[in-house]
Amino acid sequence: MAANSLKIALRQIRKNRLYAFVNISGLTMGIASCLLIGVYILHEFSYDRFHKNADRIVRLTMDYNSGDATNKNASTGTKVGPQFKRTFPEVESFVRTFKYTRVVKYEAQVFEEKSFLYADSSFFQVFSFPLLLGSAASALDAPDKMVVTERTAKKYFGNAEAIGKRMKVGTKDFIISGIAEQPPLNSQMQFDFVASFNALNASKEEKWWEANYITYLLLKPTAEIQTLSRKISAYMQQVGKQELKFPAGNYLTYHLEPLTRVHLYSDLEGFEPNTSITYIYILAAVGLLILLIASVNYTNLATAQSASRTGEIGIRKVMGALRTQVFRQFMMESAITTGIALILSVLVSYLLLPFFNRLSGKEISDRAFLQPASLVLLLLIALFVTISSGTYPAIILSRLRIINILKAGFSFTSRGTQLRKSLIILQFVISVFLIISTIVVLQQLSYIRNKDLGYDKQQILVLPFDNTMLADYGNLKQELLNQPGVHHISAAYEEPVDIGWGDGISKNPDDPQGITVNAIPVDKDFIKTMGMHIIAGMDYTMADEKAMDTSNQGANLRYSYMLNQSAARALGWTPQEAIGKTIYKGTGGIVKAVVKDFHFRSFHNPITPLVIFLDERMAHKIFVKVDAKNITATIQRVERIWKQRVPQRPFEYHFLDEDYANLYKSEQRTAGIFTTFSILAILLACLGLFALTAFSIVQRTKEIGIRKILGANMTNIVSLLSRDFMALVVVGIIIATPLAWYATHRWLQDFSYRINIEWWVFVVAAIVAVVIALVTIAFQAVKAAVGNPVESLRSE
Repeated sequence: MAANSLKIALRQIRKNRLYAFVNISGLTMGIASCLLIGVYILHEFSYDRFHKNADRIVRLTMDYNSGDATNKNASTGTKVGPQFKRTFPEVESFVRTFKYTRVVKYEAQVFEEKSFLYADSSFFQVFSFPLLLGSAASALDAPDKMVVTERTAKKYFGNAEAIGKRMKVGTKDFIISGIAEQPPLNSQMQFDFVASFNALNASKEEKWWEANYITYLLLKPTAEIQTLSRKISAYMQQVGKQELKFPAGNYLTYHLEPLTRVHLYSDLEGFEPNTSITYIYILAAVGLLILLIASVNYTNLATAQSASRTGEIGIRKVMGALRTQVFRQFMMESAITTGIALILSVLVSYLLLPFFNRLSGKEISDRAFLQPASLVLLLLIALFVTISSGTYPAIILSRLRIINILKAGFSFTSRGTQLRKSLIILQFVISVFLIISTIVVLQQLSYIRNKDLGYDKQQILVLPFDNTMLADYGNLKQELLNQPGVHHISAAYEEPVDIGWGDGISKNPDDPQGITVNAIPVDKDFIKTMGMHIIAGMDYTMADEKAMDTSNQGANLRYSYMLNQSAARALGWTPQEAIGKTIYKGTGGIVKAVVKDFHFRSFHNPITPLVIFLDERMAHKIFVKVDAKNITATIQRVERIWKQRVPQRPFEYHFLDEDYANLYKSEQRTAGIFTTFSILAILLACLGLFALTAFSIVQRTKEIGIRKILGANMTNIVSLLSRDFMALVVVGIIIATPLAWYATHRWLQDFSYRINIEWWVFVVAAIVAVVIALVTIAFQAVKAAVGNPVESLRSE
């Protein structure tokens, strides 16, 4: 029986090649899209779950209020980890981590390593990063010990033994005590080196503040996160009153984030940007919508073809076939079609994986398709498609009564016609929804790229800076300024695209409240180099720089500050009133200037108070403003001088606008995915519409022939065949418009600075959908309209 059903199913596919092609190609695209998105989602949900103790590891986040605003930070001070272990019996261990870019030297090899991690000695015991050589318990138990990954060992030592070798990191020597496997791609912590946390000066004193470190706790198996969170809250209230002497309204506390939820659910980034669970839901919805369109195509075509199979069904029933047997036959055909599409989709997914990785910004291996979760997903997709696509046509065809077939043949019921119309509408609802969403996302990204930030991020080279360069910085700066193509040079603690330093200022030293600010130490040319606008006061001068000379610290060291407009406003001053006023940020100083507000965080965050202060000793970055003409030659000249003046550091640079773009990686990925899958959704919808139009024309061939004989011209015929389908497309547009507006409006609420959704977006989307549908329908309609009516009426 099964063999006979298989033979008949394959015969039907050969007989109806056009419809088989449409069904199989549509399902292949739909399943491949769903599979790729599914593998991506599984990868995102797998983050940090490979750790043996993953369910017991939590990340501590800092939550504090200094009188005017609540602040949350993924970083903590050095005290919180050890103090919580001493205080709470639920805490089994802790790990403090600090990721930093370091210059590493071994013999003649010198590299700037961006994945250099400092961690407590418990690191390899709390986290499951396997050591190929060395002991997890002792690999970091001394200040001069360091673990490198297998790839890093190969890079520096080739095939030679790495254990016991000494490497210079900055000005310190470290002994390699272990070789670790490379961290898996689904780990938040990516590192090439792990050095002992005790090598940092910060480890010598435990502090609640100076929050630069990411702290993890390993909880005991019996510990409950909610219970411990309540204990921490109560304990920190006591610390605030007794140890930190907070005034009323101020507080410092910590929250516990399960390690496995950080990547998708936390608003606070750690070692790498998180992925929002919202984008995961969006991707899942897009994948299901694409699959739904493909399934709708199959259902529509299967029901439309039903009329041509009434003779077959009648003969089967006359010969004694039961309704269940007919039902199984058509479900078998659905399963075979799905099976062929499934095999092709796996091949297509494999071939498209490199493109999808570029689109999503991931490095998913093709081995991901063979993981148990992926195979289960593939099976579920196959079942979904087979059942959703085949069930309705099988029910309709199997329940036909033989007496009705013999009397009048099979004709479509109004219910069946309405279903097919509803499915076409659904396809174009999905397509138009994706078109509108894509336009809005691209508009927001364009707004982000082109909005005036309050500074000029273009043609600015970013170079590293450390204490070893401080003594010769003035000479290096002057020599670089003498080069053609170099306009300005400055140094600062961090880049203006994302200033994370949190601080507080007040109007007088006895005011415990003050205001919370972000702060950035700079050299005197920072404002000029960044093209910022001073709206009151004056820029820093050489006199200000001399006043900050470390040799004058024994004398009266004079500080001067710049505020942004928001900071001046928060202190109750106009920009002009602020000039000359004294403010206190640990040390008192005068307000020298007020700069126009600029965006120093992503557009998700509003502009808040900021203090710029002069202190090049704290700089970590050098900024070189170069001419837009002949940038390559200018960079070569900068590199030559760098190698002469800074031989201890390799010449590595990037552009400031690249870091700005990195702030919006998630949005850029969303835009790319939306654009790609919107095109695919439209293609699938048109594919189904093309096949249905072809089938409708076949059904109306004689009617078209009669109309042509009676004088109908091509325009009349095309209009006749297009009218009904275009009405369905218009209905789809009407339904999709409010849904797309609501969804995109909600998405835009995540941005403090965003576009307004304009009316023309919906008009453009509607025109695109109508034109594409009209072209699809007209292609078949014109073919029918130019046909010879004699051929269509020959059998009459």
